[in-house]
Amino acid sequence: MRSLGPELLGFAAAGICAYAADLGLFIWLRGPMGMDPLTAKSLSFVAGCSVAYAGNALGTYRRRAAGVPRLRQYAVFFAVNVAGALVQLLCIAVSHYGLGLTSPRADAVSGAGVGMALATVLRFWGTRTLVFRVAGGTSGTSSDRTAGREASWTG
Repeated sequence: MRSLGPELLGFAAAGICAYAADLGLFIWLRGPMGMDPLTAKSLSFVAGCSVAYAGNALGTYRRRAAGVPRLRQYAVFFAVNVAGALVQLLCIAVSHYGLGLTSPRADAVSGAGVGMALATVLRFWGTRTLVFRVAGGTSGTSSDRTAGREASWTG
């Protein structure tokens, strides 16, 4: 678990920056730009995904999957983030329509609380194992990161 610390911190930092970009752009597009909410949210979501990808690709996971084309990585990263958004929507749907918890507070707790927590776990797993996996398909244990960098005994 200790070896996950720097990875978790880097992932969280990229996520916080992405959240700020998503929220800031959404507010700007809805307010001064006067866009409808679905268009504004769609654009801000793509921008947030792009910021998160850049933070992870250039920061947290910069030493992983170097031979994989960036466009493929971004496409898989975007798909993982869409899956995370669907988890949040599912949490709201279950709470609101399935359990009958219809207050704005209940919607916020289920979507931004429980849904965000579950979606973050899914996004971390997906980013780590599907987008920035190390060669051989493992998820980056310390022995994987040092393999191939040690000098052989033959020189």
